[in-house]
Amino acid sequence: MFSYEKSSQKFWGILTRRERLGLSWFGRLLVASMVMLAICVVILNVHPFLAITNRLNTNILVVEGWIQRYAIRAGADEFNSGSYERIFTTGGPENGGGGYINDYQTSASVGADALKKFGISDDLIQVVPSRVIGRDRTYSSAVALREWFHEHNMPVTSINVLTEDTHARRTRLLFQEAFGNTVEVGIISVRNPDYKPNQWWRYSEGVKDVLSEGVAYLYAKFFFYPSNASHDKKTGRTSPAAR
Repeated sequence: MFSYEKSSQKFWGILTRRERLGLSWFGRLLVASMVMLAICVVILNVHPFLAITNRLNTNILVVEGWIQRYAIRAGADEFNSGSYERIFTTGGPENGGGGYINDYQTSASVGADALKKFGISDDLIQVVPSRVIGRDRTYSSAVALREWFHEHNMPVTSINVLTEDTHARRTRLLFQEAFGNTVEVGIISVRNPDYKPNQWWRYSEGVKDVLSEGVAYLYAKFFFYPSNASHDKKTGRTSPAAR
């Protein structure tokens, strides 16, 4: 598989002859096969890794308000089938709105309206909008929810967050960063009906979801540092994500 390197000198050291250590054709084929195998393993496992579901036994359901109609419907079904007491919608200013205008023009409010259309009673829904647009939107939404719990003296030990498909692992990571170790965050991923998750690479929507969310998760995991809302108003402490 490998050759070795051997040196010899001639003409009083003016010329040097060397034999180089390198891969044989069999060795190259073996390395190429291992690389292809690794790529196949990543392709087959990256979607279930991102679209994680880890449901907790809790009475609080959080629905990210920006998600599509199919996921909102799943949020209503989840609430009706579980032992939840209240459902919270989160999210900041809608895309294309030019920034924060008022709480009614946020994805949190839009998500709440959609839940009502799917039969959730208005008195069971709590809209918790964020005023942040652009980067760090998911984290800012989590911080807004955390502050709402503080301001209303509502003790919380666990929540379930429902979101779209491959966004799930990043959502759980950022919500956990915002709430710290005092609140356990469960996550519920709603499958995108536009493609088969075990064949995501065959669909343009699947490729877009996996690649964009994969890169976004790596950023959130290794490079994320919140630019706003990282200071706990109640305790004066810096949130775990800002440390």
